[in-house]
Amino acid sequence: MENHNHNHEEHHHNHNPEDHGHHDHDHNEHEGHSHHEHHKQMVEDFKFRFWWVLALTIPILALSPMIQHFLDVDWRFTGDEWILAALSSVVFFFGGWPFLSGLVDEVKKKQPGMMTLIGLAISIAYLYSTAVVFGFEGDLLYWELSTLVGIMLLGHWIEMRSVMSASSALEELAALLPGKAHLVKDDGSTEDVPVEELKQGDNVLIKPGEKIPADGNVVKGESSVNEAMLTGESKPVSKSKGDEVIGGSVNEKGSLTIEISKTGDDSFLSQVMKLVEEAQQSKSRTQDLANRAAFWLTIVAITAGLITFGAWVFFTGESFDFAMNRTVAVMVITCPHALGLAIPLVVSRSTSIAATNGFLIRDRAAFEQARNLDAVIFDKTGTLTEGTFTVTDILNFNDQYSDEEILKYAASLEQNSEHPLAKGILEKADETWEPDEFDSITGKGIKGKVNGKSVKVVSPGYVREQELDYPEEDVEEISSQGKTVVFVILEDELAGAIALGDEIRESSKNAIIAMHDMGIECIMLTGDNRQTAEYVAKELGIDQVFAEVLPDEKADKVKEVQGQGKLVAMTGDGVNDAPALAQADVGIAIGAGSDVAVETGDIVLVKNNPEDVTALVKLSKSTYRKMVQNLWWASGYNIGAIPLAAGAMYAWGVILSPAVGAILMSLSTVIVAVNARFLKMSES
Repeated sequence: MENHNHNHEEHHHNHNPEDHGHHDHDHNEHEGHSHHEHHKQMVEDFKFRFWWVLALTIPILALSPMIQHFLDVDWRFTGDEWILAALSSVVFFFGGWPFLSGLVDEVKKKQPGMMTLIGLAISIAYLYSTAVVFGFEGDLLYWELSTLVGIMLLGHWIEMRSVMSASSALEELAALLPGKAHLVKDDGSTEDVPVEELKQGDNVLIKPGEKIPADGNVVKGESSVNEAMLTGESKPVSKSKGDEVIGGSVNEKGSLTIEISKTGDDSFLSQVMKLVEEAQQSKSRTQDLANRAAFWLTIVAITAGLITFGAWVFFTGESFDFAMNRTVAVMVITCPHALGLAIPLVVSRSTSIAATNGFLIRDRAAFEQARNLDAVIFDKTGTLTEGTFTVTDILNFNDQYSDEEILKYAASLEQNSEHPLAKGILEKADETWEPDEFDSITGKGIKGKVNGKSVKVVSPGYVREQELDYPEEDVEEISSQGKTVVFVILEDELAGAIALGDEIRESSKNAIIAMHDMGIECIMLTGDNRQTAEYVAKELGIDQVFAEVLPDEKADKVKEVQGQGKLVAMTGDGVNDAPALAQADVGIAIGAGSDVAVETGDIVLVKNNPEDVTALVKLSKSTYRKMVQNLWWASGYNIGAIPLAAGAMYAWGVILSPAVGAILMSLSTVIVAVNARFLKMSES
């Protein structure tokens, strides 16, 4: 996997992991060092520091005079303060090192944040307690320092584990590709070669149960392939000669030989990985809000700490150590740790859910806007419809022939035609005869000899020209449904007619119903004639239709809807719809399949399924709801906790110590992490 030359300042949490002195390394020294490995190292580092601090905290608590007084015991002995100071120094410098180095870095960058708060709180507690050991009048706060560092390390350890699991989508995708492939040599034998050595045009054998090593086309064999991990399609897809296969999917039953069409960066999987990486690095508007809130919370904390200290020392006459205790408690309780974590965890979780369901978010801001959509414009062909002509009706005008025979004669003659309609007729026919003669009737159809009979497949214009009788009402009704009708003439007699239509996807109806349930207007955009467009719109319950629109006019139609003051999403295939996708507030490239439209749309849907658009809107709504919940969990408790920590209710015997403040802060972090993990595609 290639090295991600990213900037750690764009990491998914409020603090900078490089701030942890232990990790102050340059990525250039670690070629190929992935995000995932980096997080793994940090998780291990916090875990290691936490267990050491926990082990040292036990004797520190036992030796602390305040704890002994609370437990009503006396374990004092000569020199115990010096042992306490020595143990606490290890906790401060070793356990507190990530926070101290972070403080220095934030001050250098003039961006005070969470590290500044923690660093100040533990430094004040340590320096004050050490001064007491050397004769300064006051109480030892080493036990508070130790518990604070331990709880902070535990919070970071939990955070890094959460972030690591959330950011592992890329590694999961990279792991889809097998390490080796069975290269088919010229003499028909196979040789196992590393996947990275495969070239375009190579033939590769894939046995049952094996992963497909790269994108390609089947040249031999039949099988079913599981593409669920890549496209979200749960059912295995049948593959035979000529079909495309995607690298990373799993061959289930038979053996396949494929010709490699794409390798490396051009492959579907690489493009998906690029999109996932873009999504993880894409800035979220809500994230910016959280970062601003964290910055101001830091300013509030330092200000509140100074006011608290000054108020207790200069206005109430309380002891210096009491004022210091209150100051440390205020600094701890306002740590924006959970706030810095609130949004990134939800972002990572939603990106992961989206990728699993076959849609890839390229622009977080556009994805967040999707929750407020007023209208969705759908391209018709290939989005709401299948995009291919399919035989929908066979009209029989002659009792001599069955429907199957009429279709078989037409399909046999159409074998030599390149017309799109010919493909639809051929696909419907189970079998064909070989035509004896074949010729075209300019602008009207084709003719020839099949199975000893003269056959013509012609347009309605030819039939009218020849003044042949047929049930016009039946044909007119089918034509009004936007279908194309061709006539079959056998032995100069009109045998029947075949109607072909661009079939409406079953999922389109469900998608439109779901959109309407969410109060979103559905608009159809097509280059087709109005009659066809109106029929499809009526079938689906579309609110507004733009028909006979040229490709270069599509963006203007999007602008027209936006001019009505609506927030608009454009859904298209990402090829001729590119200008319209760019114009829309949210551009959704649908049906990208094995050619992911990396540069089109803010969101790329892997499958040709309009229902994914509704799933996308639902996920956007759920994601935003979770973000708001997390912001409240992360910062809401500060409203009540800061005054308590400062000692506002001291007269009534209510006071928060720094250790309790640290527990509350860490608890909010855990709640935020757990809440993010509960994000689902849609929530009631």
